[in-house]
Amino acid sequence: MALGFEKMQRGSLTLQYEDRANPMQKFVEVMSELHEITPSPMAAQLFGNAGREHMQKFGSTPEHLAKIAYKNHKHSTNNPNSQFQKEYSMDEIKNSPKVYEPLTRLECCPTSDGAAAAILCTEDYVIQHGLQGQAVEIMGMTMATDKPNTFEDKSSMKLVGYDMTKRAAETLFSKAGASVADVDVVELHDCFAANELITYEALGLCPEGKAGEFIDSGDNTYGGKFVVNPSGGLISKGHPLGATGLAQCAELCWQLRGKADKRQVEGAKLALQHNIGLGGAAVCALYRMGFPEQGRPRYNLQANLTAAEVFKCEAVFKEIENALKVDGKKMVDKIKGIYGFEVSGGPGGDKAKWIVDVKNGNGSVEKVEKDSKRKADCTFKIADADLVDLMMGKLNPQNAFFSGKLKITGNMGLAMKLQQLKPAAPKAKL
Repeated sequence: MALGFEKMQRGSLTLQYEDRANPMQKFVEVMSELHEITPSPMAAQLFGNAGREHMQKFGSTPEHLAKIAYKNHKHSTNNPNSQFQKEYSMDEIKNSPKVYEPLTRLECCPTSDGAAAAILCTEDYVIQHGLQGQAVEIMGMTMATDKPNTFEDKSSMKLVGYDMTKRAAETLFSKAGASVADVDVVELHDCFAANELITYEALGLCPEGKAGEFIDSGDNTYGGKFVVNPSGGLISKGHPLGATGLAQCAELCWQLRGKADKRQVEGAKLALQHNIGLGGAAVCALYRMGFPEQGRPRYNLQANLTAAEVFKCEAVFKEIENALKVDGKKMVDKIKGIYGFEVSGGPGGDKAKWIVDVKNGNGSVEKVEKDSKRKADCTFKIADADLVDLMMGKLNPQNAFFSGKLKITGNMGLAMKLQQLKPAAPKAKL
C-alpha cells in the first residue's frame, strides 16, 4: 500500500527548520536577481513570476489565469471530496484579494489537510482474486530533477519546474509508446493557476506559447481535447502536500473505471498525471485499465432506478438483460456460469428470484417462481436495496459477505466474476 497524508499549519508555507540548509535558498537567490522580493508568500512569488514571464514572452493575460481557476472551481462542484465545492464567477475570481501579481486568492491552492492511499499488486494477484474489472495499470512513470540550467538560464518558468516537467513527459510518452494526443483526462499540479498555464505546454497538451489559445478554445475541459483536473485540482480540491500525488492517482483510477459520477469524463481510456515539488522533482505517469477486454458493461442503471418497479433490483436485471443483447456472446465466453438471485425485502416484505444465465447461447435473464427448481451454479441471497447498492459499487462485496448481508452458495470462483456484470456509474458532462 502507498499512503500519503498531511496535517498542515495555518497560513501559507514557511520555513520550518533553521538547523539545516534551506532547499529553496538557491531558487530565492535567482528569483531575487529577476524580481524584487516582497512580503508575499514565497511560493506565490515564484509561481506568479513564472506566469508573468509567460505573459511577457507569449502574450497570455490575467484573464487566462482567471479562466483556469473558474474551470477548476466549477469542476469541484461535482467532487464530494473537494475542499471547495462552490462555483465562482469570473468577476469573483478576478476581484478576490491579490496575493502576488498577477495571482488572486482564488487562483491559489488553499492550506489543506488530507490523506490518500493506493493498493499496488501483481498481475497474478489481480487474476487470482478476480479483480480484472477494476485493475488499473501503470503504463509508465518517470521522474526528472533540476539541472544546472534551472538556475543558469535566469528563467522564472524554469525555476518552478517547466524544464523538469517537459523532460519527464517526453521520456514517459517515449518509453510508454503512447502519444499525448491519446490522453483523455489529466490531473496536473495546479498549485497556482500560473503553473497550470505553463504546464499545458510543458506536458505537450498544446504547443509552446499557445496556452492562452488552448484555454480560450475550451480544450482544457469537458467537450474539448482534454479534461484537465476534473477533481477540481489543487486550487479547489485542496493541496495536502503529502497526499496530493495519490489523490491525483485516485481521481484518475475512478475516471478510468467509470466511477467518477457527475464529473465522469466520457470514454476515458488513457489518463495522465503530473506532480511536482520545488527543490526539485517532477513526476509524470500514464494509467489505463489493465484488462480492458474484461471491463464492466456501461449500463444506464441510474435512469432505470427512478422507474416505478416492484423491486428496486428490477432495474439491475433489466440493464443486465440489455447488456446481454449487445455483448451476450462475449460475456458468456468470459463468465461461463449461471447465477441465481434470491432477493428479500421487496415491497411489503415480498421475496423474488431471478436467474441470470451467462453460460448458454447469448445469455438470458429470467424472473422465476420463488419455489422454482431451476438450478444455478452460484446463488446469492440478499435484500433488494443491498443488491442495488452492491451492483452500483456502493456496497463492498467482502463487507456484505462478512456482515451477513450477502450469503453465497455454490461456485465461489463464479461468485468472484459477478463484478463483470456490475453496472458502472452513469457518465455525464459538466
